[in-house]
Amino acid sequence: MVDTDRITGAAKAFGGQVQGAVGDLTGSRQDAAEGRAREAAGKAENLYGQAKDTVRDAAETVADTARDLGGRIRETVGGLVGSDDIESRARHAQGAAEDHFDRARRSVRRAADNAADNAADNAADAAADAYDRGARALRHGGVTGQVAESPLASLLIAGAVGFGLGLLVNATRD
Repeated sequence: MVDTDRITGAAKAFGGQVQGAVGDLTGSRQDAAEGRAREAAGKAENLYGQAKDTVRDAAETVADTARDLGGRIRETVGGLVGSDDIESRARHAQGAAEDHFDRARRSVRRAADNAADNAADNAADAAADAYDRGARALRHGGVTGQVAESPLASLLIAGAVGFGLGLLVNATRD
């Protein structure tokens, strides 16, 4: 049986891809960054669901094997030793297998939660850095950044452009 975290994780990852692509097409860095972060969170949730499925399948296999082994022992040795003793040992082995399954499930859940948290934090940090770099580039990369770096040259260029426009306007009136 497929874990619901796998399904919701895949859906979130797909939604994040779409949002990121739309952000790239429209030039919205914020949407693109949010989409990438959403995609990373969805992939982490999907991996968590896959890990849960793997642990559940492995634990079920161990429990089934323990039950099968207990049944075989009971059949083989049933006549030689009291069947109550074999029955209690088989139940004990089954209980031990179920305990190991529960511990493994908790360990995998903790590891997957940590991995999902780390992936989401990393994606959010990367998105924030990308947004900050874009804002900085927008502030300093345009005309305002060049004017701030060399105000005298900018003033001379603006004066020359104004003088040229003045000549054009006077030339058309004459």
